[in-house]
Amino acid sequence: MKNQLKNIYTLMGITPDVYTFGDKILTTLQDRFEAIDATAEYNQLKVLKAMQDNRVSEACLLGTTGYGYNDLGRDTLEAVYASVFHTEDALVRPQITCGTHALALALMSNLRPGDELLSPVGKPYDTLEEVIGIRPSKGSLKEYGVTYRQVDLKEDGSFNYDNIEKAINEKTRLVTIQRSKGYQTRPTLSVERIGELIAFIKMIKPDVICMVDNCYGEFVETTEPSDVGADMVVGSLIKNPGGGLAPIGGYIAGRKECVENAAYRLTSPGLGKEVGASLGVLPQFYQGLFLAPVVTASALKGAIFAANIYERLGFPVVPNAKETRHDIIQAVTLGTQEGVIAFCEGIQAAAPVDGHVKPEPWDMPGYDSKVIMAAGAFVSGSSIELSADGPIKHPYAVYFQGGLTWPHAKFGILRSLQALVDKGIVTAEQIVEIRQ
Repeated sequence: MKNQLKNIYTLMGITPDVYTFGDKILTTLQDRFEAIDATAEYNQLKVLKAMQDNRVSEACLLGTTGYGYNDLGRDTLEAVYASVFHTEDALVRPQITCGTHALALALMSNLRPGDELLSPVGKPYDTLEEVIGIRPSKGSLKEYGVTYRQVDLKEDGSFNYDNIEKAINEKTRLVTIQRSKGYQTRPTLSVERIGELIAFIKMIKPDVICMVDNCYGEFVETTEPSDVGADMVVGSLIKNPGGGLAPIGGYIAGRKECVENAAYRLTSPGLGKEVGASLGVLPQFYQGLFLAPVVTASALKGAIFAANIYERLGFPVVPNAKETRHDIIQAVTLGTQEGVIAFCEGIQAAAPVDGHVKPEPWDMPGYDSKVIMAAGAFVSGSSIELSADGPIKHPYAVYFQGGLTWPHAKFGILRSLQALVDKGIVTAEQIVEIRQ
């Protein structure tokens, strides 16, 4: 069987040297993979319990059209999400187009003119800059009289508690905490660290709303930010919680008042959660959530494999090869534009869809530089599927995530390395030397 496996990798474009190098790395990861499987098992049962407790039935899969009044499946799904995240309420809708939309919805519905938004963890993800008004854009919070303040992390990635305390004032209405790193090389925040930060902020101003951008973090740990004091957790269904099946959508789970505000903003004052047809996507939403813990585990294994591969080759990686994981993203600093492009070409070449095309950097909406994205996905833009992307700017880091199955994630990483070898960015001699 081992020879059969090696032969098919060769058939798929992986040279024996690259395959053997990867195999050597894998022998060191067994204990970590077992721990990931244990977390997935816990979270699988947590999701199953939420579905059973809320009496999910065949009728919940039917869906509605038009206004969507009395949509049993939609309302039950939102109750399931509230149970999974241990919150009072949840909004889970196909009308939420993406993670940025979900975050904008949560912010714009819970902030009013004269309020101030605070980020105590540094710069938010690029696409939120226009939502906030850091970069001018029509309809930004800034246009509506909401001000913004930011406290950067310290150089070691720790919270600057002194400056956070100084930044909180009578206008501070909402604090946004980004769990994942975005296009930065800072550490991802663990649920425990998020809880410590929320406790500190609530001690200074108990009535402030603490919102966590939970994208890429769901089901990585056995707890979520809503378990440690977050008033809202927000994310995208084409990332972890959609399990690779959800074709669109986002969620906001949290305090009832916060979720209601978001519902009225999504639809209309006076309508709120009562309208919004599910349009035939409920089976994918339910089954995607059911599969999400094990799909997330596959993506995590891929991230750890990537970290160990590239760290051994001398590239800076965040998280490093041995760090505990708090999201599915693996940053690899390749140092050159050519390296970023080659890595993404390798990921694209491993894709089940559009594996024959080459990704190119382009001026993607919402970003301040050209961005290259590799994602031959069944759902367009789904970053729980095998994908990689990065801005074409210093320090030329690429961000790898996803993999609906572990074998696919493994192949994707080996294919990315093969692309670097083929272009001479990594030499075959380096791989053989390290392997020995």
